[in-house]
Order: sequence, then C-alpha cells, then structure tokens
Amino acid sequence: MSAVTLAVALALCTGAVPAAARDDGDGPARPVDIGGGRRVLLDCRGSGSPTVVLVSGARGASDEWTHIADAARPEVAPRPDPSAVLPQTARFTRVCAYDRPGTTRLDGTPGRSTPVTQPTTAAAGVRDLRAVLAAAGEHPPYVLVGASWGAMTASLFARTEPARTAGLVTVDGASPFLEDTLTPAQWSGWMDKIRAMDTGKGLETPDYPAAVRELRGAPALPRGLPAVVLTSDHPWDLSVGGGSTWPAWLAAQRRLAEDLRARHVTDTDSGHGIAVEQPRIVARAIRDVVEQARAGQER
Repeated sequence: MSAVTLAVALALCTGAVPAAARDDGDGPARPVDIGGGRRVLLDCRGSGSPTVVLVSGARGASDEWTHIADAARPEVAPRPDPSAVLPQTARFTRVCAYDRPGTTRLDGTPGRSTPVTQPTTAAAGVRDLRAVLAAAGEHPPYVLVGASWGAMTASLFARTEPARTAGLVTVDGASPFLEDTLTPAQWSGWMDKIRAMDTGKGLETPDYPAAVRELRGAPALPRGLPAVVLTSDHPWDLSVGGGSTWPAWLAAQRRLAEDLRARHVTDTDSGHGIAVEQPRIVARAIRDVVEQARAGQER
C-alpha cells in the first residue's frame, strides 16, 4: 500500500487528514448561500450538459478532485494539477465539486462551508446538495460521482431524484452491503472507530447505520441509467475486528455493482484513493457515463 493510499484509508476509518502542500488557488470556487445562515463553497467549471457533481469522501473537501498523487514519490503530498479529475472533466462538460460541512482541505485547513451538527447522514448530504445546486443555478440533469463515503450521498441522490439524474459513478464507494460482508466484530469495530471521530468540534462524522437504512429504503435506480463502479485493486484494510477486511470490501463492491446494474471496473491499479492516484481512470469513467447520457437524450 502506498503512503497516499494508506493516508486515504486512514482518513476513511478515523478522519485523519494527510499533510499536504497548500493549494495554489481556488480557481472559480465561491460560497453559495443556501439559507438558514449557511454557506457552502462550490467550485464549478466548464460547460455542457449533463453537469457532473463530484462528492468527496469522509471529511474530504473539493480539492480532493483538483489534486493528484505522485506514484513514484508516495512521500510527496498530493498537488494541484490539470490532469486531476475536476479539470479533466471540465474539458468535456460542466462539473462542480463542493466542501461539505466539517470537511478539511488537503493542506489541513478547514473547508469553507458553514459547520453543522454532527454526525451526518446520506439523506442530509442529499438535502444539502440539492440546496446548493439550486441556489447556484446549476441545472439538471446531473451525473453524480461519489468517492468513499460520498458514494452514499451520490447513490441516494440518484435513487431519490431520478428525473434529475443522468448517471452515477462510484469511486471505491462505501457500499451499503459492507454491513453484510464484514464479520459482526469487524462492522462493530468500524462503527466504534467512526463514532470516535466525533470530537464535538464540527468535523464531519458519517452515520453509516443511518445511511445504510436510507439507501435500503430508497427506490432502485431507474433501469437503464448509466452507471460505473470503480473498485481499488491494491489491498488496503480498515484494521478492525481481527482479520483482513479486504475480501469483505471487494465482496461489497461486487454487490454494489450488481445492485446498481453498473459496469464494474476492477483493473484500476490503485488503492482506496483512486481519484488522486488514477484520475484518468476516473475521468474516463465519467466521460463514458456522460456520453451514454447524451446519447439517451438524443433518442
């Protein structure tokens, strides 16, 4: 496992944030007023339809999609680069990323969205995403792209907003089936570790059990909706409950792809942080879904 992959995996489990060089600028990112005294930082670029919406992993801010890792030098922090997922996607369609409340940028500074009470759920993420896109005047249909915990929000949005959704991509996304594929001890240990993330300081703390219930209670994706599930192929581990969690992660990914009727890409040459490790693979999957959605609109 590379240093970058390990850092990302630890962030998924514990909320730890890898140290990184300061971003060289925020481009067109701007705060959007969504009411209730709250603002959400939104970074939108490019033009065209459908609009791609990038949803980061737990505590990951929008710069998760503007930075890349150097595989040859894993000790070097991710850096902003035009080959990252967001700038690549902006070359062929409109694309937006945002700082969820309680997220942290790669340089260790807090995200610039108004904090909210934690823990949070996938449904809360959908409400915020719906609000920020409407307030910013970003028009559907959307292709939702969710990494890790962000896949829970992206999947729930697609299931509950089918008329506004053109496609879905999960990027080593958290799967609601992981509760079934982990042993009871592993699942319990992971939930304990996540609950310990809530320090009362407003940092994002996912409520996985609630999100699993929300997804299981939501409608299925519309049949024929373009979808891709990207899965890591460099083993990594949640380090809970004794024994490796890697087989359970892969089994949950397979079940997720079946449930979404998605094309399942397992040859990614990446650990958990596919977006920063292999951004071209992510951008290619997004482009495939965008092109399928456009073809469907033309028929």
